[in-house]
Amino acid sequence: NNKSKHNVFVRDLVREVVGFAPYERRIMELLKNSRDKRARKLGKKRLGTLTRSKRKVDELSNVLNAMRRH
Repeated sequence: NNKSKHNVFVRDLVREVVGFAPYERRIMELLKNSRDKRARKLGKKRLGTLTRSKRKVDELSNVLNAMRRH
């Protein structure tokens, strides 16, 4: 998990261009409706482990918060 400036820039750029995968959009929809546990379970099914799922759900909830701020 290297967080160099260039790495962060490239990831942000790629995310901006390609958008979100369908399962990520569904997780964001669940988070909007405050179904956090269901979002984690969906992430676990798609990503394999609960730790990865929690990290992904945190990332997507940060994205939602950023969208609300703007």
